Amino acid sequence: MAKSKGIDNPQPHGRFQKFVFIVLIPILFIIVVTLVVLTATGTNVFEKAQSLGIHLPFTDDKEPASADTEKEDTDALKVVIEDQKAEIAQLNSSLEQKTKEADGLNASLEQQASEMEELRQTGEESKRSFKEIISTYEAMSAKNAAPVILNLKDDDAVRILSSVKPSTLASILEKMPPADAAKYTGLITAEEGGNQ
Repeated sequence: MAKSKGIDNPQPHGRFQKFVFIVLIPILFIIVVTLVVLTATGTNVFEKAQSLGIHLPFTDDKEPASADTEKEDTDALKVVIEDQKAEIAQLNSSLEQKTKEADGLNASLEQQASEMEELRQTGEESKRSFKEIISTYEAMSAKNAAPVILNLKDDDAVRILSSVKPSTLASILEKMPPADAAKYTGLITAEEGGNQ
């Protein structure tokens, strides 16, 4: 009869199986029984290991925060918040001051723009008035215009004479004494030379 493998003829165990059955399982059993006994007696093995400086895997290294630490953190945060509030208040004050300065500058600019507009209008009115004066002298006879111009200040006389038409200028200078006509001709020439 043929022999069957199985119960009658067991296979020899390997070295690893022998190690597990003879060494590893008994060591694990002893560790578990020891932990159960120590826990039952009120001994915390994990705290004892940490106090001895032994790091056990799967334990949390973080210590719970104490009430004092939390209060210190809260106080520190309150100080930071107060500092930031003070800084915000200072920045708001600075912003208000800058806004007031900007408003003052805008008011000053508006006033200067108004003054410039008044000066421009005055200048236009002055030009209009001067043109009317020139028209008046051009309408006058040279015989009547020459004595009036001789009684004006030299600057005003030169301004008028240099603005009238050349034909009117010739007629007025013709009616003046030769010395005055020469003087005004020289002044007009000097002014036109200076303007170029």
